[in-house]
Amino acid sequence: MLQLYIGNKNYSSWSLRAWLLLRHSGIAFEEKRLRLDWDEGSDFKKTLYALAPTGRVPLLIDDGFAVWDSLAIAEYVADLHPEKALWPGDRRQRGRARSLCAEMHSGFAELRGTFGMNVEASLPEVGARMLAEKPGTARDLARIDAMWSDALEASGGPFLFGAFSIADAFFAPVCSRVKTFALPLSPRSAAYARHMQTLPAFAEWTADALAEHDFVLEDEPYRSRPETSMGTDRP
Repeated sequence: MLQLYIGNKNYSSWSLRAWLLLRHSGIAFEEKRLRLDWDEGSDFKKTLYALAPTGRVPLLIDDGFAVWDSLAIAEYVADLHPEKALWPGDRRQRGRARSLCAEMHSGFAELRGTFGMNVEASLPEVGARMLAEKPGTARDLARIDAMWSDALEASGGPFLFGAFSIADAFFAPVCSRVKTFALPLSPRSAAYARHMQTLPAFAEWTADALAEHDFVLEDEPYRSRPETSMGTDRP
């Protein structure tokens, strides 16, 4: 069975991509969740370095063979399970879906840096303030809104290319950020973000994130560690 190493479900946006792709598509795998800790000597790093040279999640292990990086994992799984049709069947739509994934994978640094994924938090005031103070972040959000709207208009929805694909898995963390920070979107894009969060696999991830009750200080730029309710910022 495939093994997927992931970080905290509350924070690890890159992990969500690979996990949601596998779970929603009905591909069997064993989940290996590690507590995020970026110190080089941490158990998190030691475990991952023993398996692959990057020391990062997500990490897919297939019978001892390591595949790292969420885009590489998605492509590997698509090759492993062609019957799941994880890319659109039409050549041009497949090319467009890959373009969107590549843009998300390599871009939107300001939006990701400003609005880290934080499933259990509700920070609408932070969302409004950061969009007003950081024009680059607002531009990133506008670009994503346009990407989604164009794809949904062409496909008719409810997913970006009609049926669920790797592109939807890649934008799932943005859907979570939209909720946490109450980010404004056009009606079509907002409906898509809500639809994604109703998926059983997305709901499962959310429930697991809410059950963690863990507070990783490095992933909390807008809040201080609670005294009692969420544990410590180190194991």
